[in-house]
Amino acid sequence: MSTAGKVIKCKAAVAWEVKKPLSIEQVEVAPPKAHEVRIKILASGVCRSDDHVLSGALQVKFPIILGHEAAGVVESVGEGVTCVKPGDKVIPLFAPQCGECSTCKHPRGNLCKMGDLAASGVMPDGTSKFTYKGQQIHTFAGTSTFAEYTVVHESAVVKIDATAPPEKVCLIGCGFSTGYGAAINSAKVEPGSTCAVFGLGGVGLSTVMGCKAAGASRIIGVDINKDKFPKAKEMGATECVNPMDFKKPINEVLYGLTDGEGVDYSFEVIGRTDTMTAALASCHMNYGTSVVVGVPPSASEITFSPALIFTGRTWKGSIFGGWKSKEAVPKLVSDFMGGKFALDPLITHTLPFDKINEGFELLRSGKSIRSVLVF
Repeated sequence: MSTAGKVIKCKAAVAWEVKKPLSIEQVEVAPPKAHEVRIKILASGVCRSDDHVLSGALQVKFPIILGHEAAGVVESVGEGVTCVKPGDKVIPLFAPQCGECSTCKHPRGNLCKMGDLAASGVMPDGTSKFTYKGQQIHTFAGTSTFAEYTVVHESAVVKIDATAPPEKVCLIGCGFSTGYGAAINSAKVEPGSTCAVFGLGGVGLSTVMGCKAAGASRIIGVDINKDKFPKAKEMGATECVNPMDFKKPINEVLYGLTDGEGVDYSFEVIGRTDTMTAALASCHMNYGTSVVVGVPPSASEITFSPALIFTGRTWKGSIFGGWKSKEAVPKLVSDFMGGKFALDPLITHTLPFDKINEGFELLRSGKSIRSVLVF
């Protein structure tokens, strides 16, 4: 029996308020309007950005359905949608690509105007597609993948290889692409260079992989959890340091490891202001580049000495690894299928959707790299 054009009742993990576990509820998912696509989610990763909402670091409107790193299959499409059809295997895109806005038209731009970085909690048309007993539930990042079905704008979904395993390639929807691209696209790491990666979670390890793929000769992993070091070395880190082992600041430690020069490229993949400035201070004072990859807390500000950048350093941000999503995601999936990079080492836990809170606990305790929920 076709569900096209009808409201679908399904399970979703609803965040009702900050610092409370998610609750699995039966929600109603509206059919797609013109230029919208309804997707049956097959797998969704648990990303630190989702947890930033639950901790209160990232401010959003509640109640909300989180999740933005997923793979699924198109259930139905609204009027005028030509990019995908029912049955297509797809990845939803929290960083859409409409192809029409000034950013999409710029060769370096990838922050499309259709995205919801400001956390408005609604779709481009100003509505949310989810209700619970008549109450509106907000959308997260235009994707809301912690649900059996979700609705996205056509600019926020792309067709991928039908044979790709959803429980692995879902990481290309956020974590892997964000880290890998930060090294390759945003920093443009060069062969023979020295890199430092602050934070060795899923995105940090993907950054390490990007540095290695770009030909860096030294990749220094930095984390206060030494349990992350063996995996980091497996993924390409040449050495790892724990800031807690030193009395002096980590930037001085890194200068000491590089004959007083500093690293060529540093990456902050945590989302803390103190580590952002430490990463900046760790790169070469003249030609060093430091990239902010971690999502900063909503209410935070940074104080730093302008001398740090006056000498020539470059400090920049990176969203979704600098990739133009619709163009890059299918290629990255094909590269994965062709064995160009591995995703398995990043996925430490695979859990049924109902165990979503366990996935967040594993993340907070530092026991997991990526937990993937399967539906």
